[in-house]
Amino acid sequence: MGNDLLPGTLDMLVLSSLARGARHGYGIAQHLKKISAEVLDVGESSLYPALQRLLLSGWVTAEWGASENNRRARYYKLTAVGRKQLAAENREFARMIVAIQKVMSCV
Repeated sequence: MGNDLLPGTLDMLVLSSLARGARHGYGIAQHLKKISAEVLDVGESSLYPALQRLLLSGWVTAEWGASENNRRARYYKLTAVGRKQLAAENREFARMIVAIQKVMSCV
């Protein structure tokens, strides 16, 4: 990843990427890059461990399917528990942004 994220932010971003439907790993990375105007360039070495954490936590499920170019790919999908977690992480992230903005406005 070219730009470091705050700890835990990658999981939140992956959950957010999956909120609109199932995606394979490369699709998640491309979505994050596109939506962020190419600021967030998530590499495999960061993304796949995050996906594994999300699977183990029960926030996503995965199943094998065919990608757009007809290659075998693992598709990840947000679970109901994952949606609740995303909502909680969104609230906490918003709270942290406000706190950081307060500190930065004192400069």
